[in-house]
Amino acid sequence: MSQIVNRRTVGRDVGRIVQAISLMMVISIVVAAVNGEFFAIPAFVASAFIMAGIGSALVWRYQDAESPEKREAMVTAATAWGLIGVLGSLPFLFIAWTIQLDPLPVWMNTPAMDETTAVFLNPLDAVFESMSGFTGTGLTVAAVEEKLPRSLHWWRSFIEWVGGVGVIVLTVAILHRGGSSGSYTLYESEARSEKIHPSIVTTVQEIWKIFVGLTLASIGLFLLAGMPLWDAINHGMTGIATGGFSVHAASIGFYNSPLIEYATVPIMIAGSIAFPIHYLIFKGEVRNLYTDLQTRWVFIWFAVGSLVLTGILHANGQYATLEETFRVALFQFVSATSNTGFGSAAIGGGTEQVWSAGATLWACLGMLTGAAAGSTVSGLKLIRVITLVKGTVWQIQDVFRPQSAIRYLQIGDRRLSEDQAEREYTEATVVFILWITFLVVGVAALLRVLSPAYPLEYVIFDVMSAQSNVGLSSGITGPDMPDTAKAMLILNMWVGRLEIIPIAVLIGSVLQRLNLYR
Repeated sequence: MSQIVNRRTVGRDVGRIVQAISLMMVISIVVAAVNGEFFAIPAFVASAFIMAGIGSALVWRYQDAESPEKREAMVTAATAWGLIGVLGSLPFLFIAWTIQLDPLPVWMNTPAMDETTAVFLNPLDAVFESMSGFTGTGLTVAAVEEKLPRSLHWWRSFIEWVGGVGVIVLTVAILHRGGSSGSYTLYESEARSEKIHPSIVTTVQEIWKIFVGLTLASIGLFLLAGMPLWDAINHGMTGIATGGFSVHAASIGFYNSPLIEYATVPIMIAGSIAFPIHYLIFKGEVRNLYTDLQTRWVFIWFAVGSLVLTGILHANGQYATLEETFRVALFQFVSATSNTGFGSAAIGGGTEQVWSAGATLWACLGMLTGAAAGSTVSGLKLIRVITLVKGTVWQIQDVFRPQSAIRYLQIGDRRLSEDQAEREYTEATVVFILWITFLVVGVAALLRVLSPAYPLEYVIFDVMSAQSNVGLSSGITGPDMPDTAKAMLILNMWVGRLEIIPIAVLIGSVLQRLNLYR
């Protein structure tokens, strides 16, 4: 039997991640104060102390643990993302409880309770919002986001922004251990493998420089397009992180501005491009926009997908003009495939059908593929889709080759030997099968608890949106959704963000420790 996962190593590294995330609460105290929402400060202080306490206790308890091997890193990633999703709910809970109980002096500016903030009195709803944020999903149980306090607007945007890059990437940047090979092992466990520099620490620092620069550029573009400052800050953060939380219930559609909609598209595309390519572009090597395999296919797939969706919506007579049809199709397909989740038009009204089954399922295909690996995007990733397609053709062609033939598989600039091709094709196939399995389980669970009046394609759409960490909804996801459905979508979001394999390793390690393999 293979070696059991070292739980001391997992405990220490999970603690370090929780410590790093607790610092986000401290930053949020300043934002609450600047916006005059002093009632939210105790909630962030209490949340910071709880998270820092848990993280520090784990680090102290397991301080002498060994560096992680791949199996420990996988279990750490799965455990940390699940725990962060739960602990990240504390500000939602505490702020809602503070408003409900109103125990603070008048000068703390505690507002009256509204029906949207009241949702977060329920711990499950708070965990749903937190998991949706950290995983970069953007599905929400906040019915009217305009009614939320600005401190919660900020917290939602902030956790999506950090989650877009990754909580482990944040931890490596803040709490890295000099010279430790464990940092790179953890970095890989978060579904990343790209290195900009030989050192993983300098790679992570470079990623953050690029990410902050792109965020500031996104905020500037939104301001130029006419968006108010607070809205631009929040949408700039969640847009470049391909997260999709908005400060308005109607998302980008709230502005009813073609200019803002068109301005949002390049931001979503920028979030879909791998960080190493951004690095090369900033160094002046612009040709990588078309010579890099994944980046080239980002533009091809976004263009083809948008045109096909335009044709479907136009054939259905969905919108008044061809320009509006194209604009909606471009925005919605890029939003779906970049896994951003901003909305410019209603896809469905729950039991009320808006988009046809064809248009809805075409958008689902975009959500499934995602964009470039090494970006902030989830989904299967284009390189994995390319590997599946080319690998399948390669396997079929093998039937017609003589046994003595030397076989290789060309993927972009890489010429894979037979062993390499088999390994990468098998990995892509396993991920795809597990992905579809979890998707089917999610769809089955929602069909079991939802009204039969919901169209099947809309159920598939919302589950796909959760698992691909998109955030678009056909009108099913919301505060009135059954608790079983919320719990299922939380699981789908968690599984999707980690590309399934770390979850499978975590489950396997638990079964192994309980001797259930016998």
